[in-house]
Amino acid sequence: MSNFESRSGRARRFRRGARSGSVAVLIGGLLTLLLIPAAASTSSASTAPAVPSALSYRLPVGPPSAVVRPFSAPTSRYAAGHLGVDLAADQGAAVSAAASGVVAYAGQVAGRGVVVIRHRDGIRTEYEPVRPSVSVGHAVVAGQQIGIVQGVHAGCPVQGCLHWGARRGEVYLNPLRLLMRLGPVRLLPGA
Repeated sequence: MSNFESRSGRARRFRRGARSGSVAVLIGGLLTLLLIPAAASTSSASTAPAVPSALSYRLPVGPPSAVVRPFSAPTSRYAAGHLGVDLAADQGAAVSAAASGVVAYAGQVAGRGVVVIRHRDGIRTEYEPVRPSVSVGHAVVAGQQIGIVQGVHAGCPVQGCLHWGARRGEVYLNPLRLLMRLGPVRLLPGA
């Protein structure tokens, strides 16, 4: 057997071995992806309901609460809009969680305090400008104080307000539509 034949035979065996190793890694990865969620769902089945019930949302400030700047959906993904509502609120006013969830962010963004809560229905609610009284990972219940209004929200047409936003994934929602009953929300003239 020539030197070339022995090298090419080894190369074929190496390629075949590498190919079967890649297939084994791929199969192992797929099994991991399939089995981990199943194990997680069986271990958490006793602590969470099988079908999550609808959350009850409430206004994060007030009552009464006045909408001083309404939600305005952009006409396209990169167009201007107002991705939430501004609610009249004095400096130092208590800000409450709109629904039960887990704090996903509590800190500064562009010099303003921001709190983001992730809810079990996949919606995230955002509150600014807020001095947080909660931290990331903190479980909150609807109506629980999460901070106080502190600072100025750019674009707020009155002395003080809270910007309240909501989104599912990357799609912004009108947070007022999350409310089952609007209660004492009113639009201010000229706002």
